[in-house]
Amino acid sequence: MKNTMRQLVSFDLDMTLLDHATYAIPDSALEALKRLRERGFVVALATGRDMDNHYSREFRDMVGADAVIHMNGTKITVGDKLIYEHHMDRKLLERILDFAKTQGYSVGVTIGDEDYYTHSEQVEAHDIRRWGECGRQFKDPMKLLDIGVRTLAYVGAPEGAHRMEEAFPELKFLLFAGLQGADVVEKTASKAQGLLRLCDYYGIDVKDTYAFGDSMNDYEIVQTAGTGIAMGNALDVLKEAADYVTADIREDGVYKACVHFGLI
Repeated sequence: MKNTMRQLVSFDLDMTLLDHATYAIPDSALEALKRLRERGFVVALATGRDMDNHYSREFRDMVGADAVIHMNGTKITVGDKLIYEHHMDRKLLERILDFAKTQGYSVGVTIGDEDYYTHSEQVEAHDIRRWGECGRQFKDPMKLLDIGVRTLAYVGAPEGAHRMEEAFPELKFLLFAGLQGADVVEKTASKAQGLLRLCDYYGIDVKDTYAFGDSMNDYEIVQTAGTGIAMGNALDVLKEAADYVTADIREDGVYKACVHFGLI
């Protein structure tokens, strides 16, 4: 039966749709996405990634979302149309990079097919531990000052993220569910703000939205959406903030929640 009321369902990518154990989206989640689209729901991705870059385009196309909240709300696209973007202040960016370089932290971002990170050897070691190889094209991170950056990523232990957050109170370091890094975002930006902008674009009341997530960059959107859904593999603090906790990503959590709420 067709969805007669305009509603929006947003999904985080990593460890909500994309299982890092297999680096694939479970068939059950793909089936849920297909049924949501068939029923007329607006399907959105809300992620810390830039889904247009080299490492993410495959999954962007696989999901086939109507809209994407990229990089924690600092870039929003509907189809091929850019409807919002925000860049980090250049002086702030320079201070972050200088601090990370001198303190031994790895901070940077992937733009297109290239990676710009301080202490790139730490990113390389992280990739080798996870995938057994590192195929990144590392460039001088200070070039970011002339390219323009919306958000950054920190790669390392939580202690480093906490120390950097103390040094930069205007930023939030949103830990990944695996606690091996964090999204680095200005406090004024969030997936929740991206959701509100999409609601305004589509003319949808925020109470008619659902948001799925698993880590700290999902905290605000899970609280803001009409119904916030935490994956079974989510951080405990996100589960506490959510309206509903579904099964683990490896136990068809996305599909089961969609059935539970009568979305499919």
